[in-house]
Amino acid sequence: MLILHAAFYENRLFVWGEIPAPPEPPVRRVSKGRLKVVKPPPLPYDAGKEHLSKALQEAGLSRMLNGLISQTAVAWLPTQKNQALASSPLISEVPASCISAVLYPWQVTGLCLPPLAEVELLCACVEKEVLAPGVLIGKDLAFWAQALRFAGSLAARQRFLPGLQESEGTYYARWEPVLSGTDSSVAARLAALMPRVCRVLTADAASPPVRPAAQVLEDFLGRMVDQLVRSPAIAAAEPAPARRGRPARKVPGFDSLHDQWLHALQAPDGPMAGNPGALAQLHQQIQQWRHPVTLTAAAPFRLCFRLEEPAEEAPAAPGEEHWFVRYLLQAADDPSLLIPVKEAWNPKKSTAALLREFHAKEYLLVSLGQSARLCPDLDAGLQTTLPDGHPLDTRGAFAFLTEKALLLEQAGFGVMLPAWWSGRGAKMRLSARAQVKSPKMTGGSGINLDQIVRFDWQLALGDEDLSLAELQELAARKSPLVKVRGQWVQLNAEEIQAALDLWRKRAEGGITAREALQLALGGAQTPADLPFAGLKAEGWIGELLAQLQGQAAFAELPSPDNFHGILRPYQVRGYSWLNFLRQWGLGACLADDMGLGKTVQTLALIARERQADHPEPVLLVCPTSVVGNWQKEAARFTPDLPVLVHHGVTRSRGKALAKQVKKYAMVISSYALLHRDFELLKEIPWSGVILDEAQNVKNPETKQARAARALPAAYRLALTGTPVENNVGDLWSIMEFLNPGFLGSQTAFKRSFFIPIQANRDPEAAQRLQRLTGPFILRRLKTDPKVIADLPEKNEMKVFCNLTKEQASLYAAVVEEAARALEGADGIQRKGVILGVLSKLKQVCNHPAQFLADNSPVPGRSGKLARLTEMVEELLQVKDRALIFTQFAEMGKILQRHLQETFGREVLFLHGGTPKKQRDDLVGRFQADGSRLPLFILSLKAGGTGLNLTGANHVFHFDRWWNPAVENQATDRAYRIGQTRDVQVHKFLCLGTLEEKIDEMIERKKEVAEQVVGAGEGWLTELSTAELHDLMALRREALGD
Repeated sequence: MLILHAAFYENRLFVWGEIPAPPEPPVRRVSKGRLKVVKPPPLPYDAGKEHLSKALQEAGLSRMLNGLISQTAVAWLPTQKNQALASSPLISEVPASCISAVLYPWQVTGLCLPPLAEVELLCACVEKEVLAPGVLIGKDLAFWAQALRFAGSLAARQRFLPGLQESEGTYYARWEPVLSGTDSSVAARLAALMPRVCRVLTADAASPPVRPAAQVLEDFLGRMVDQLVRSPAIAAAEPAPARRGRPARKVPGFDSLHDQWLHALQAPDGPMAGNPGALAQLHQQIQQWRHPVTLTAAAPFRLCFRLEEPAEEAPAAPGEEHWFVRYLLQAADDPSLLIPVKEAWNPKKSTAALLREFHAKEYLLVSLGQSARLCPDLDAGLQTTLPDGHPLDTRGAFAFLTEKALLLEQAGFGVMLPAWWSGRGAKMRLSARAQVKSPKMTGGSGINLDQIVRFDWQLALGDEDLSLAELQELAARKSPLVKVRGQWVQLNAEEIQAALDLWRKRAEGGITAREALQLALGGAQTPADLPFAGLKAEGWIGELLAQLQGQAAFAELPSPDNFHGILRPYQVRGYSWLNFLRQWGLGACLADDMGLGKTVQTLALIARERQADHPEPVLLVCPTSVVGNWQKEAARFTPDLPVLVHHGVTRSRGKALAKQVKKYAMVISSYALLHRDFELLKEIPWSGVILDEAQNVKNPETKQARAARALPAAYRLALTGTPVENNVGDLWSIMEFLNPGFLGSQTAFKRSFFIPIQANRDPEAAQRLQRLTGPFILRRLKTDPKVIADLPEKNEMKVFCNLTKEQASLYAAVVEEAARALEGADGIQRKGVILGVLSKLKQVCNHPAQFLADNSPVPGRSGKLARLTEMVEELLQVKDRALIFTQFAEMGKILQRHLQETFGREVLFLHGGTPKKQRDDLVGRFQADGSRLPLFILSLKAGGTGLNLTGANHVFHFDRWWNPAVENQATDRAYRIGQTRDVQVHKFLCLGTLEEKIDEMIERKKEVAEQVVGAGEGWLTELSTAELHDLMALRREALGD
C-alpha cells in the first residue's frame, strides 16, 4: 500500500509517498511554542525512492524514471505526541482527536520530475482514486491533475503570451498564461480548493511554508502552460537527423537578442544568453508590449458588446434594417451590472469614483483598440470623439452573430445577443420534418424493421409547415436574417437551395423501418444537413416509436409456462420490455441495480423463446466467476431447459460442439473463451447472444469485444449493473454490439458525442445521446418508487463461484490427506479429524493465501475473491454499503488489505481480538460516516451478534457457517429496526465442493434445519465415512478455466 503525493516545490512537481510503517520511538518533544531549528528526522511513513519507483512502474509509468535521482525535502506535517500523523487510516491509525496537533518538519524522499513526466503522471491521475493496485492517489496529486486540466484548457484556447522571466540573474523565455474574466474566477475557485498538503514542502526546517495557495497555483499554471505550448514547438523545431554522409544541420546564430528570444521559446528550457543590461531592456520592452493585455486582465470591469435589434417604428427594405452594437462596461464580479460607455466618458456622480479608481478611460481606449483588430466594424465607432457603439446593416448583424461575437467572447470580452439567438444559430430556422406512413399494427401481420415504409420530407419554419410558394418568397429576399411573423429567422442560401431541390425531387419514396427509427431518434442526417425537426409517423411504426419513447405502453406478458418461480411486478415489466425489443430485432441493455434480478428476467425471456418454438440455442457469455452461478440459477428457475456449460479443459470443440449445442436451449461460456473459441462459435446459428457484465466489452478494440460484435444472432442482449449511460466512452462499444451502426462509426461518435460531452460538458449533445440510446437501456434502482414497493425487505441470493487451478490442486491434496487420516480413526479423534479437514477445505475455497498462511500475493488466485471484487465495485458505483462476514480472522485481514488496495478506501475490520473500546469506535464510525466508510468486514463470532449496523444495505457471507440461525443473526446486524432500505444478502459458495454439497443438504431439510444442525457444525461429524467422502469429493464443475 502506497499513497502517492505531490507538491509544487521549487518550480517542480516533487513526488513523494507514504507507506505503512511501525511507529518509531519519539524523536524529541514537540512544544506548542516556538519551534527550534534542528535537522528534521525521517518521516516514519516515507516511501523512499525504491517504493516510489516500483509504484510508478506498476502504473505503467516506468519511462519517466530514466535518469531520475531521488532528492530530500522537508515536509511540515501534523504531529501529535511526538509522532507524525499519517494522511490516511490506510497508512496508520489516525487519532480520534487532532486538536493538539502542530505542524512539524519531517524529512521525506521523493522525485523531482522533468516537465513532460509531470504532464504524463498528472494525465494518468485524472478522475481516479487508484493509479494501480495498491498505489493510491493522494488528495494533493488529484488536485494537481485537476489543475492540469485547467492549464490544458488555457493552452487549447490560446490564453497565453510569450514573456521573459528572470531567476537568479538568468533570463528565461516563457509562455505565460493570461487569466481574465471567467478564467480568473475558475483559478480563484481552484486555489480555494487546494489541499494544504499541496504546499507542505520547504528546503529546510527553519520555518513552515507560508506561500498562499493562489500564488502556488499561479506558478503551477505558468509551468504547465509553458510546457504544453513549448513541447509541440520543440518537436517542430528539432533538426532532422543527419543522413549518412551528410553532417547534421547546425543551429544558426542570432542577428539580434529578439531573435534569440523567439528561438528560446522553442528550446527545452528557454535560457537566454547575452549582456545583462540588454536582457533587462528586452524584458522591459516585452512588459510594455504586454501592458494592454495586463491592464484588461486585471480590470474590475470588462468591455461588453450588446447587439440591439432594429426599432419596430423604423421599417426598412429586407437586408437594410438598422442594427446597433452598444458598448458597455460589465462588472467582472457581477455580470448584471452594466454601465453604458457613454457614461464612462462623462461619469455621473454615482459611478465617477468607481470608474476613476480603475482608470476607465485608459482601459476603454486599450480595449476598443484590441477588439477592433477582431471586429473591424468597430472602426466606424472609433471615428467618433466619444465612441459608444456602431451601426450595422442586416448582413453585418448576421456576421456579428455568427463570427465576430464568438471571437470577441473568446478574447475575454462580454457579448450580449438577442434572446432569439442560441449558440447554434437562430432558434427559429428552416428545417426538414420526416413523414412516414405505414398500415396499422395488427396481430399476425408479419411486420419487421427491414420492411419498406412510405416516406416523405416536409419543410418547416419553426413549427409551421412551408409551401413551395412561401419557400420561394424566402429565397427571393436574399438576406441571412429575415423577420417572419414577428420573429427573426436565420436563412442560409445553401439550405434554402437544398430545401428547394428537396421539394422538387420529393416524390414519395421508401426507406426501411429501421432507418426511419434511427432518423426519429436523431441518429441519421437529413438531406444537405438541414436541421431536423422530428419525424411524424402513422400506422404501426408510429405505435412502435411511441412505445420506444415511453409515450405508449407495451404489453406486459405472463410468466412462461416452463418458468419455475414468481416474477415481481417490476421484473415482469423488465422481461416484457426485453421481449418487446427482441420481437423487433432490437438489442437491449438491461442495467438494473445489483440484486434486482437481471438473471431471472433473462431466464424468463429464454424460456419464452423456447416456448415459442425457437429451436436455436442462446449463447450466454459471462465472466468466469459467474459461470457456475448462471448454471445454478437456470437449474432453479428453468429446470426444463437443457443447459450446456462450454467451459473448462474438457469442453467440446469443432464439429462435436456444433452437433452438441443443437440439444440445448442455452450455452454458457466465458469472455476468456469468447475470442479463444471464436472460430467455432461464429459457425453456430444462435437464436440470441447475451453478454452478462457487459462492461467487459466497453473497450471496442479488445479481442473479446470484436468477437462479440461478429457473432451471428437473431437478437442481442447486454446485462450490466453499472450505469452505462454515465460512461460516454463505454457506450459506443456496447451499443455497437446491440444495434450495429446505430451510433455511427466510432470516429463519428467521438466527434458528435464523446468530445462535446466529456471535454466540453455540452448538455445538448448529452440530451441527443440520451434520446438515441434511452429506448434501448433499462435501468432501475432499488430506490425507485416503482421498484421499492415490489421488493422484499430482505432478499437472499446465493453466489456460486469456481475454484482456480491452484485452489483445485490444494483442495484435492487436502481430501487425499483426509482419506488417510480417517482410516482407523474413531470417537473424539474422528470428530477432530473431520472438523480439521472441513476447516482446511473452507480455507482453500476462500483463498490459497489463507490456507498456506505464507503472506503471498492475493489477486487472481481465488474465484470467490474475484467475484466479491466485481460485486463490491458495482455497489460502490451506486454508493451502497456492505457488511462482509467471514469466520476466519486471517481471511478478514486478507480481504481488508485487498479491498483497500483495489478501491483506495478505508475498510473497517472487527474480529475477536478487537478491544471493546475500539469495537465501539468502529461501529460508531461506520454508522456515522457513510460516504467515506462503505465496507465493514466482521468475523462471524465477533460481529455476528449484538451490533447495530443498519448503515449497510448489503450483507456478504464470504464463507459459510453451516448453521442457518448463526448466519441469520449475522445478517440481522443490518436487517433490523432502524434499517430504511431493503437488504441484499449474498451467500458465497464454491461449485463442485463440500460448500455446495452442505448447502444442498441444509436446503433439503430447511424447515427443520436449525434443529438438525444444532448450534454449530458438529452435526457434520456424525456423517458416515462414505457420506464424508461424497461430501468432500471435488467435482468437475468446480474448476474454472
